[in-house]
Amino acid sequence: MKQGRIAPANAEWIAEAGQMIRSGALVAFPTETVYGLGADATNGEAVARVFEAKGRPAFNPLIVHVLGLEQALIIGEFSPVARRLAEAFWPGPLTLVVPRTAKSDVSDLVSAGLPTVALRSPDHPVARALLSEAQRPLAAPSANRSGHVSATHAEHVAADLGDKAALILDAGPTSHGLESAVVSLVGETPVLLRPGAVTVEAIEEVLGGRLTRDSEASSSKPVSPGQLLSHYAPRAGLRLNAYEWGADEAVLAFGSVAEKPARVFINLSPSGDLVEAAANLFAALRTLDASGAPTIAATPIPKHGLGEAINDRLKRAAAPRD
Repeated sequence: MKQGRIAPANAEWIAEAGQMIRSGALVAFPTETVYGLGADATNGEAVARVFEAKGRPAFNPLIVHVLGLEQALIIGEFSPVARRLAEAFWPGPLTLVVPRTAKSDVSDLVSAGLPTVALRSPDHPVARALLSEAQRPLAAPSANRSGHVSATHAEHVAADLGDKAALILDAGPTSHGLESAVVSLVGETPVLLRPGAVTVEAIEEVLGGRLTRDSEASSSKPVSPGQLLSHYAPRAGLRLNAYEWGADEAVLAFGSVAEKPARVFINLSPSGDLVEAAANLFAALRTLDASGAPTIAATPIPKHGLGEAINDRLKRAAAPRD
C-alpha cells in the first residue's frame, strides 16, 4: 500500500493542512488522546471520504472537534449541566453528545442522521492550531481502519490508511493513548456512553452525583462513536483475564506479572500505573499483533480510574467480529 505523506507538525505544514481541509481533503493530526483523521465537518463530501477511507459504517457517528464552547454553541444545544462539564474539562479529552441546533451547518452524515452531535474541544497544541488554520469544525474519528487498533503514532496512521490522508502531521506519540470519554446530555440524566481519558470519578465529582451507565450499546445503531461491540481490534484473537499462556501466544501484561515464555511479552506498566498503561495500550497491541501470534493473552487490569476505560477497549477488542 502506498503510504501517506508524513510531515512535521510545524507552523508551515499546519498552515498547509488548514488549506487542505478547506479544499475538502483529509488530514491526519495528533490530539492528546489518539491521532484523528480530520475533515471539514460542514462539507458532506469530505465527511463521506472519511467513512470511505476508514471503511467505517455510515451509521456510526463522528466526533466534531471545535476550539471551545463558543464554537460548540453554534452546533449543539448545551444544557446548564453540559456547560458545566465543558467548562470543567475543555479543552481536554471529554466528548459531549448534545442535541443539534437548528442553525448548525455540520453535515447530517457526521451524526449518522441523528438529531444529536458529539462535540469535543481538544487540548493538543497541533490540533488547536489546525482548527484555527482550517477555520472549520473538524469531523475527526481515530485515524485507523474502522474497528482496528487506534493510532497513537503517525506511523500507525500511515500503516493503516496509506495515502488516503492527503497529509499526516507528525508530533510524536500521543500523551493519553486512550480516546476521550463520551457523555450524553440529551436526556434528563447524564449518561456515560464510553469511558475514556477523563476518569468517571472526575466527571462525577463535577456533576455532584453518579453517572448513569449506558446499558443499550448496540452494534446496529450506536448514538456515539466507540459504541460498536467489536472495536479497537487487532488481527489476532484476544483472550482476557489470562493468568497462563502458551509459548506461541503474545502477552499483554500489567503490574507485577512474571515474564514466562511467549512469542512476545509487553508489560503496559510493571509498576502498576494506570496512566502509563493507558498511554501504552494501543501501541502495545499493534506490536503484539505484528508478531504474527494467533492469540494475544491479556492479564487482568484493575477496573478503577483509567482501568475502566482500558478494560472497555480490551473487551471490545475481544468481542466476536463480523
